Parts: sequence; structure tokens; C-alpha cells
Amino acid sequence: MTNSFPTLFSPCKIGNVEIKNRICKAPQTTGLSNMDGSVSPRLVRCYEDLAKGEVGMIIVEYAYVDRKYSKSASNQLGICDDEYMVGLGWLADTIKNNDCVPCIQIEHCGRQRFLGPPMKSASSNPWPLMYERYGQAAIPQELTIEEIHQLIEDFGKAAWRAKTAGFEVVEIHGAHGYLITNFLSPFTNQRTDWYGGSRENRFRFLEQVFKRCKEYVGEDFPLIVRLSGTDYEPGGMTIEDTIYYAKRLEELGCAAIDVSGGDHHQMVHQVTPMQLSKGHNVWAAEAVKKEVSIPVFATGSITLPDYAEEILASGKADFISMGRPLLADPYWAKKAHEGCPEDISPCIRCNEGCLDRGNHLGKSINCTMNPTLCFEDALAIHPADIPKKIAVVGGGPAGMKAADTAALRGHEVTLFEKRKLGGYLHEASYPDFKDDIRNALRYLTTQVKKRGIPVIEKAASPEDLEGFDAVIVAAGASPVALPVPGADQEFVQTAVDILNPEAKKPEGRIIVIGGGLIGTETAVELSLKQGNEVTVVEMLPEIMNGCSDCDHIVYSEMIKEHDINILTSARVLEIGDHCVVIEKNGRRRQLPADHVLVAAGMKPNNSIYEELKKQGRTVYNVGDSVKTGKIYDAIHMGYKAGLKV
Repeated sequence: MTNSFPTLFSPCKIGNVEIKNRICKAPQTTGLSNMDGSVSPRLVRCYEDLAKGEVGMIIVEYAYVDRKYSKSASNQLGICDDEYMVGLGWLADTIKNNDCVPCIQIEHCGRQRFLGPPMKSASSNPWPLMYERYGQAAIPQELTIEEIHQLIEDFGKAAWRAKTAGFEVVEIHGAHGYLITNFLSPFTNQRTDWYGGSRENRFRFLEQVFKRCKEYVGEDFPLIVRLSGTDYEPGGMTIEDTIYYAKRLEELGCAAIDVSGGDHHQMVHQVTPMQLSKGHNVWAAEAVKKEVSIPVFATGSITLPDYAEEILASGKADFISMGRPLLADPYWAKKAHEGCPEDISPCIRCNEGCLDRGNHLGKSINCTMNPTLCFEDALAIHPADIPKKIAVVGGGPAGMKAADTAALRGHEVTLFEKRKLGGYLHEASYPDFKDDIRNALRYLTTQVKKRGIPVIEKAASPEDLEGFDAVIVAAGASPVALPVPGADQEFVQTAVDILNPEAKKPEGRIIVIGGGLIGTETAVELSLKQGNEVTVVEMLPEIMNGCSDCDHIVYSEMIKEHDINILTSARVLEIGDHCVVIEKNGRRRQLPADHVLVAAGMKPNNSIYEELKKQGRTVYNVGDSVKTGKIYDAIHMGYKAGLKV
């Protein structure tokens, strides 16, 4: 074991429960429960890996407390009836069997009900997304006093069920825009009775919930509460509010405060994308810790162990609560503890699997960097029946993942890469606001080197591939040329070439043709240099088609902040003498330009795959050489090819 992270791996108590280290799995919905909210084998299997990964405590995802209005999403975990306790006991025991403390979060969704109407909340103001989707039906009904009293009882019984099932800690969810936050925040609480108005009144519902839970579980059983440091809403909950709530909770006997931030309306502050700061809500944990004597959890984009250690060692928090990083690698803690942090598959904060391709589609959670998440057995690596000689063509993310996976199965792997390992990950990670991808690049290249996979620095020809039993083609994609007069001029380049870390960056009046992800990111990156005047020309009615929800929000703010000019529904007719001629609304316009950058899409490099297929070779095509996609697609396709070969 290593002493590289001494604070991170020191024990600490929550109430009377000792936690072996300071790493906790944050509560994060998986969508793996049965439809009725009961525990499923897939749910248990997922948490089993997390417990084996040697985190100190797992806070199991939010469980709804009543059958009426508290359930937020499909296949959400339930704790609203005694019949759920058998499954919950199975889950708690599985976690304990792996030397990990089981905790569970109990909640009511309030106005943030993905399942749609009917909804209940502190007041009748709707969540904007639900209002867009359902109209007037999404306006929540204001809870009556009688309903509030019933919910207080429901929370208490839920806490008792959790304790009886074998959980050693219970977390009350008072963050992220769910029901308790609907009371705590003046943004969502417009009540005029003793549950609204003053800070003390807004706290009353949580106070009564906490007291009732305490009465059900006993004074010696630790209850903790998750709070948003701020909900980041105009006129919403401030850090001063949160400090007040935390101090009151400590007086009531709360064992720890778990400090997060944001709500679903301000999702980028709750599930922070790579463009925003790491440790995005650590400041709030630090502010709370200065005012209370009970342990405080820091959470939010704490992706690597050195940063987690710094937060703890500097006294900003007592525990690190991680969600996405432990999805990307359930064995994060084990690898850090054993002195192998370079082997941690890093969360790149892309929100692709955990949000856009998971919960936002009504599916179970998944992860860009971890293809086995929720398929721990079905996609597990097993030794090959017959070790073979395998060639991988292309050293981008798909090729490196395929090579690593095949090598782990015992195959003899050779990788061909004409440039340098990483492929377009070098360009994708060039902007500082995407430096999380550099962690993925380091991880993937490290694994290839650790497996001892030889890398031949050339473009593989069919002749080079003779003698191999199978070939995995991960040849990537190339920029599409702009088919207009003047596109071959010297001041016209591809956006991808400009993102090359070694390329000279253009200055002055810059026209980016194409408003997809590459074009948008290029425009934002170049707009950061003072004096550049950047315009994006897009033929479709909108830019950023196919971008994740969080990317769209953040880039929209960046575009506004840096005065990037956006011209949509505009067609490029030709490129003249330092100008771009476009047609918009039936009128021709000339846009002066010192540099023109083309981001008109990418086309697969699949010729070698087609050639090998014609020869009758055993060949697999993966990544962008099949269809241009995202890092998610490359990693998952590469991994599965490594399993098949």
C-alpha cells in the first residue's frame, strides 16, 4: 500500500460508525431497480463492484418515501413500504460483506418529477423543463398542512426501514431541487404559512423530517443530510442560508453534512461538465466546514486522488463524495491505495453515458470510460480460449481500448499508428476547457505501454497485416473538404488542424464554417484570445446539433460572453480574396476574413477495412472508421471488439 494519499486513506467517524477511509460513493440514480422500485440483481451486482473497489462508504441512490408523488424516475429504488425491506437488506448486506459501510439516501422528488404529472411541491411554481414538456399539467400542487405531516411520517418510516434492513447510515436528500429544497429555497418557496417566508420557516419542514427520522432510528443511529451550497438560481438559496441550515442540523444531532450544489434547472452546477471548474462546489463545503464541528463532505468534479488529497489535507472537508468518477472506475480507491493512480480509468465529465445516453433517455446509467458499467458480468474480460496474433490499425481511443482489451485476454497484439498514440484525442483535448480528456489520453496510452504492446509508427497496408490471425481496424476519420470555389486557398484550413497542439493559431478575423461540436469548440477556443473576431457560419437553423445538454448550456454562455457571431441558415457560396461569400435569407453577403476554418464534418477512413474484408480476412471495424461519433462510441466499440476477437 502507498502513503501517497495519507489523509484520503485515514479512518474517520460519522457518528458512532467508523469509515475506513474518506472516500464515499455519492448517491446517483442507476435505473437498475425493478419497475416497482424493488431491488434487482443488476442493482446489487453494480453496488457489489463499488464495494469491492474499497470505498469507505456507499450512499445508495435516492429511494422514494411514498407511493403517491415522491417517485421521480422509471426504475427508481423504493423504500416506501415494508415489502421493499427484503431486497434492501440484500443490498445492504452485499455492501457490508465487502467491508464497506452501507448508507442510503431517502427522498421525495417534489416538482422535479421526470415521470410527469401529478406533482407536489412547497409552492405551485413549476420546473421549467417539465412545464415545456407538459404545460399547465406540470404546475405542482401546493402541499397542504395535512400532506406535509404525512410526508414527515413517511420520511421517518423510510429511515426506520433503512436501519432495519441493515444500512448503517441514512442520508436525507435536501439538495438538487427535490422536495426539501423546494422548501429551503426562496426561489421555489412562496408559501405564506409557517413553512414559508423567513429562513427559519423555510427550514421547518426539514427540521421536522429530521426529528421524526431521529425518533424512528434512535439517537445513536447516524443521520446525515445532503444540502446544496447554493441552487445557483436567481433569488434562490445562498451559502448563508445553507450555513444556517447546517448549524441548525448540527444542533438537532445531524452526524454530517454532505454539500453539493445546483438543481436540475441548473444542471451544469449539479453535474459539472468538463468546461467548468474541477471541484466546482468544494468552496461551499469549505464554507460550511468553517461553521460546524461535524464532518463535512465535499463533492462535485473531484476526479483524481491527488486533488481529493489536497482538499482533505488543506482542511476544506472531511470526506470526499464522488459519483461519476466511481462509475468510470469502481476500483478508483483500490488503485489509489495500492499506489497505481495511473491505472484509474478517469471520469472526463462528458455526461454522455450517465446523463445523455442514460437517465435522459429513460435508460439505466452507463459510462463513456467504463463499458462494463451495469454489465459487470456480461461484458467481463475472460482469457481467450486460443491466444491469437492480433493487429490493431489506428491508435486513437477505439484502437487503444481494443488493443488493451485483447492483450488482457492473452492475445499477442501489435498496434499500428502513423502519427502518435491518441489520434484526435490530442486535438480534442487541446483547449484548456477540455483538459479532462488529457487524463483519458494519459490513461489509455499508459495501459498500452503497461501491456507491452508494440507500436509500429506507420500507416498499415494490407501487406503489413499478413500473418495476423485477425485485424481490428480503428483508422478514424478525416475532415470533409468544403466543395466551394476558393476552398483551396492558403488562408483556408480545417478546424481540426488548428486544434493540433503544435499548430500556429490564427489571429484576427476568423470565420468558422460549420457549427457542430468541432466548429463550436474551435470558435470558443479562438475567441479566448483578445483581439480575435470570430464568426460561425452554419447551414442548419441551429448550431451544436448533437451536443450534450450540458455542453449546449456551457457553450451558449461562452458564445455570449465572448461575442462570437453566429450565422445560422447560411450557405457558403464561395471563398474569395480574404472573404467568405454566403447566402442567408435569399441575400448574398460578404464576410471579411483573415482566416477561414472548415468544420464541415468528418468521413470514415474505412478503405483498409473494405480491402481486408474483400480478401476474406477476419477483420473488425470500430470507432470513427465505422461512423464518426464521440469518445463514448470509440471506447465502447473498441472494448467490445477486444472481447470478440
